[in-house]
Amino acid sequence: MSASLAGRAAERFLGTELPDVAPEDARFHVLPVPYEKTVSYGGGTARGPAAIIAASGQLERWDGASDPGAEGIYTWPAIDCSGPAERVIEAIAAAVGRILRLGRLPVVLGGEHTVTWGVIRGYLDAGIGDFGVVQIDAHADLRDRYEGDPLSHASVMRRIVEAGIPLFQLGNRAYCKEERAARTEYGVGYVDADQLVPRGIDSVALPAEFPGKVFFTVDVDGIDPSVLPATGTPVPGGLGWYQTLALFESVARQRRIIGFDVMEFAPIPGFHAYEFAAALLAYKLMGIVQRAG
Repeated sequence: MSASLAGRAAERFLGTELPDVAPEDARFHVLPVPYEKTVSYGGGTARGPAAIIAASGQLERWDGASDPGAEGIYTWPAIDCSGPAERVIEAIAAAVGRILRLGRLPVVLGGEHTVTWGVIRGYLDAGIGDFGVVQIDAHADLRDRYEGDPLSHASVMRRIVEAGIPLFQLGNRAYCKEERAARTEYGVGYVDADQLVPRGIDSVALPAEFPGKVFFTVDVDGIDPSVLPATGTPVPGGLGWYQTLALFESVARQRRIIGFDVMEFAPIPGFHAYEFAAALLAYKLMGIVQRAG
């Protein structure tokens, strides 16, 4: 392989294994968004998307149950995340809209969790209606503002429910009184980590009235730091690896997944196992979506 071809392969998700296809020929569209402006503890999420894509080159195409790569994976250039937050949100929304107009499934790699608001704006701007959001996360992210910022990573789910989008949360274990009140005010469903983890629960039933289409957002701090500590605000008592995948699959069996993201991954230099784990997580989720039809 020439140096130029090798370079292009390294910039594509699983580029070492998959051919470079046209956007219209790929089901899964990977969108890197290295946005990091409001992290409140550890940093590094801006390096997350590139690290995940680089590590994906070491994955096997066969994920243990199917070959998601056979559906085609197209990787877009990273979003330019310089400038004001509002401009970045608009750029994310526009990029997601392009994917949706192709009739393809967005797979967004962040970046801090604020990115998800830009993603959801893309769905709304594209006229995608009657969908809900399911969230795996250590935190509820339902504050109206955090440190005075309404576009904080700690406020992203508040912006989503204010837009009238139903929300169901899984694995939360760190939230404040304001967020508890917001759950009640906006009718947020949830099964927290203190129920899921001690009992080993790996399947949940969404409420009957929850929409038939679901965007699934995964903050990697929802996973226990003993498994994946490479995130800005790790909280003990989180989900296990297989439990995380099983919970996603249980939702995919009940509803149609119309896209998903993997947020808040912050690489730790010298610990490539975590980069591999984040890349494998994204690919495993593609496989679950593939097998769900």
